[in-house]
Amino acid sequence: MVGWKRICCPVDFADPSRAALEQAAALASHFRAELTLVHVLPAFAQVAAGEIAALREPDDTTSKRNAELLARWRSDAEELADRPVRSFMLSGDAASEILRHALREGYDLLVLGTQGRTGMARLLLGSVAERVARGAPCPVLLARGHRLLQREVVERAMEASSDEEEFTLYR
Repeated sequence: MVGWKRICCPVDFADPSRAALEQAAALASHFRAELTLVHVLPAFAQVAAGEIAALREPDDTTSKRNAELLARWRSDAEELADRPVRSFMLSGDAASEILRHALREGYDLLVLGTQGRTGMARLLLGSVAERVARGAPCPVLLARGHRLLQREVVERAMEASSDEEEFTLYR
């Protein structure tokens, strides 16, 4: 049986993050694992491809709005996982902060969404998911946002963990 007892799901409140949250909650429920959501406030303004981002600290309004969103997503995750969920809000470079947090907390699995950026946007902004996957101290499950496809991935992970246990992926 896979020993996933501590699962972390970094979220940025985009659709792929929602798919990742749903997968992480299903896995936490199945494995009776601890689930933690992490949101990183960027230390730069995210802009459209081709524009230059100005360095800045997150303002109080952004921090407050994101804290409220994180609380709502945590509540949703608790309902889906049918267990308590922790959350952390960090600030800085998303990939670096996620990796630092994962190492510090000792997670068994990271579940995160990927935006699927290509071209100039990927060149300028990079791929947080790719950087996390390359540097993670544990396995990483990437979610693209197509829920039916992702449901199959989660089901295969659960089936591979134990052929004897029954489970319900979604209620």
